[in-house]
Amino acid sequence: MAKKDWKAKAKALKKDIKALLKPAVPAKPVKAVSPLAPAKFPILPRIAGAEFSAIEAGVKYQNRKDVMLVCLAPGTAIAGAFTRSSTRSGCVRDCQAKLAMKVPAGAGAAIIVNSGNSNAFTGAVGDEAVAAVTGGVAEALGIPASRVFSSSTGVIGEPLPYERITAKIPELVAQLQEAAIDMAAQAIMTTDTFPKGAAASIEGEGGVINIAGIAKGSGMIAPDMATMLVYIFTDAKISAANLQKLLSRNVDATFNSITVDSDTSTSDTLLVAATGKSAAAEVKGATLKAFEAALKGVMMDLAHQVIRDGEGATKFVEVRVTGAVSDDDAHRVALSIANSPLVKTAIAGQDPNWGRIVAAVGKSGAEADRDKLTIKFGDIVVAKNGWRNPKYTEQDGADYMLQPELVIGVDLGLGRGKRSVWTCDLTNRYIDINADYRS
Repeated sequence: MAKKDWKAKAKALKKDIKALLKPAVPAKPVKAVSPLAPAKFPILPRIAGAEFSAIEAGVKYQNRKDVMLVCLAPGTAIAGAFTRSSTRSGCVRDCQAKLAMKVPAGAGAAIIVNSGNSNAFTGAVGDEAVAAVTGGVAEALGIPASRVFSSSTGVIGEPLPYERITAKIPELVAQLQEAAIDMAAQAIMTTDTFPKGAAASIEGEGGVINIAGIAKGSGMIAPDMATMLVYIFTDAKISAANLQKLLSRNVDATFNSITVDSDTSTSDTLLVAATGKSAAAEVKGATLKAFEAALKGVMMDLAHQVIRDGEGATKFVEVRVTGAVSDDDAHRVALSIANSPLVKTAIAGQDPNWGRIVAAVGKSGAEADRDKLTIKFGDIVVAKNGWRNPKYTEQDGADYMLQPELVIGVDLGLGRGKRSVWTCDLTNRYIDINADYRS
């Protein structure tokens, strides 16, 4: 053997030995389920006219479902709400454009979602990916491409390997079934520690109307609609225009009233689909009022579950503001408190540091008067009339802070405006999760 061949072989062998001796990279620990999680995923009613499937496409994650498909019956009405981020993803822009289009008579619809890659800030390549995925679904299901809605969630700024998704479309279509909504909920998770679902049923005129919804969200959660990915399905007979009115009317009090970390995602999407397959008559009159209440209840349940799964969360917190000059001012104060890192870390440390709440009220920009301010921890009056309550003790506050669910009450004493916002604490685990999210 020539001398140079021996050298090359020796070099390769040395490289192999070095690789064998290199310490193995420890596997990332399995995510612990949030201590605030529901006991189990709820039993969701089947929605006639809505079929689901979920598969492993390997977009980013291995050995887990990461793409889901929903096939919706002809005549399905769809409404939506989306992030107002100026850097919103191609999927969001595509959904918004399609909802503004005239719906072909009797057309079906579909929703396809992937986790692991948000396809955001990917330019023309991202738009091509949206077109390829939605076009592939449209062809496979025989529906107009304008009726295929898509979402992507995960890392920002990396091209979506959409070929991995389009290659799985035949498998997704073959596996569609009404009973697979729970698998769809699992497939859209990223840093979530549990799948999120909620449901409601009401008696309509001539039959039962069912509502079932799923969501994903854990971090990058802040009010700007929709603060996550949410998909709600109902068999109600209702027009797209009326469905949009109900959604828009209730979004501020639900999804726009939660915050984990004050960061709004580029991909936030909420879609509501009504298949019209219930035996009940068209939703109107008294039934419309009951349906709206049920829809709002599902929206609120899903919104709260997102907070319960806030990255690293150990406390579920309602910030309840009353006595403001307007509801908008009350919302402004509530968000100022809920987004304050000082307030959130005090809660994490179970420290009843009510001075941080005073500071958050003052910086909110809302009208406030020190001498009319009242602060409560649950039913405990901590401060009133611009001064610490003489009957309040630090021990009372410390004992209250031990609870997993807390209510921080603030009354501004200025008017009738009121609003609640829901948040969680800010722990070391939040830093751990986000410090190595991309790696």
